[in-house]
Amino acid sequence: MKTSVIIATHNRPDSLPRLIESLAPEMDQASRELIIAENGTPAPMQLPLEAPPLKHLHEPRAGKCRIQNRAIAQASGEILVFLDDDLAVTPGYLDAVEQFFDTHREFAAMKGRILAAEDPEKKVGPKAAYLDLPIADHGEEVVEVRGVLGANMAFRADAIKQVGPFDERLGPGACGHEEETEMSQRMRRAGLRIGYAPKALVYHEVDPSRANRERFIRIARERGRCRMLHEKHSAADVILKNAIAITRLRIAQLTRAGIPRIAREERRLAIARGMFDSLGG
Repeated sequence: MKTSVIIATHNRPDSLPRLIESLAPEMDQASRELIIAENGTPAPMQLPLEAPPLKHLHEPRAGKCRIQNRAIAQASGEILVFLDDDLAVTPGYLDAVEQFFDTHREFAAMKGRILAAEDPEKKVGPKAAYLDLPIADHGEEVVEVRGVLGANMAFRADAIKQVGPFDERLGPGACGHEEETEMSQRMRRAGLRIGYAPKALVYHEVDPSRANRERFIRIARERGRCRMLHEKHSAADVILKNAIAITRLRIAQLTRAGIPRIAREERRLAIARGMFDSLGG
């Protein structure tokens, strides 16, 4: 089994080397390849001199899905692993990914485990609820799940050939989000199954600058607009979602719920408003 690790990156010169360093001990096998897929920068970034052998793709146009699809076309692995550039893998990560696919032949895709590298509340305080970290933790057992999460996911190459590449209208550099959600939906429609791999563990950076309510709501509203690109929702459905979200937020406010609950309801409402933004256009 050959494994291709694809890291999509955009303007993270401090974070990317940490991820490469965490992967380096596992890249000494001929059956593994590393592809850095950089997009949205005028020129390729300088990679660490001590980096393991890798292929560096560069696309000056913004678009995570665009550069990921280019990497898929050049990857030679039977397993394609996708990692975001602001995390670090744990020792034995790739062994765990390969063991998952070898042991669980029923799954075409893998949702890896994602935990915070530091305690968000200790680092940020009550506003940690607005960090919007892509945490994925379904416990210690392999279970079937509905979808992958873009920061830490993997697919059988044959499965992507079957359903097609990422939708380039979606994701960072395009509409902003939902690319992994749309891919997961396509896989399920094709009868393919997705599993959660608890041992394929990564740790996500905790960046205090992300603990910003305005940013949190903006991203959620963008997510709603992205959702309307790849899902069908009637005007009545969208209006109802907005009414429900407004009611839920108002109840949370009236009952003096804590910041985490308030943040969840604000996110729900922002997504619904983003969907409303797209009605009629």
